[in-house]
Amino acid sequence: MNRSFTFRKAERLSHRTQIDNLFHEGLSFNLPSFKVIYLTQASLTDVPVKVLMTVSKKKFKRSVDRNRIRRLMREAYRLHKHILTDKLVAIPGCLHMALIYVGDRKDIGFEETEQQMIRCLERLGGIVGSST
Repeated sequence: MNRSFTFRKAERLSHRTQIDNLFHEGLSFNLPSFKVIYLTQASLTDVPVKVLMTVSKKKFKRSVDRNRIRRLMREAYRLHKHILTDKLVAIPGCLHMALIYVGDRKDIGFEETEQQMIRCLERLGGIVGSST
């Protein structure tokens, strides 16, 4: 299968109404470093998954720390999004998801972030893939 290791603007969840809908109607689960909120939408888009990534300003006061963690999250997602998208081929519509960093360490490394992201994507793929 031809895999694309990109993270385009179309793959980012950015519309206020979609974000509000996700947080009000979405389902969630927690892992040690991430909280994942997800919702399947019947919208016609060219991408199977739209993602929002956030880090709490309350826990990490310095924007440098928040930006670094967000950058690690984006890179780990970009490299391993195929874990989720391969399982969502049969689902009509689009999956909206929010990845919220709930860990308390600002010195988290890429390897640890990558492992947590893989666990998130595998679990979400199992949940959404089995519900169809």
